[in-house]
Amino acid sequence: MIILSLTYKADIAQADVHMQPHMDWVKQGYERGWFLASGRKVPRTGGVIIAKGDRAEIEAFVALDPFVIHGIADYDITEVAMTTVTEGVAALA
Repeated sequence: MIILSLTYKADIAQADVHMQPHMDWVKQGYERGWFLASGRKVPRTGGVIIAKGDRAEIEAFVALDPFVIHGIADYDITEVAMTTVTEGVAALA
């Protein structure tokens, strides 16, 4: 499993300008079968995406996020080898 934690480095108004292209990019991640869950951080300082797949491919895809291209957010990418999960989330292991 790969955790993509993005943190805004621009103000929220700038993030809002690029939100629809970013969401289109997120949709592509789901269509490719990489993204399992995503959402905003609370408070709204960025977001988190839970992904699966080849780390190098996902890192290359992250570089195409409009938030990255336009300098809106930085990503922290963490790979986790899940060894124990609760029933119903076996895809995370």
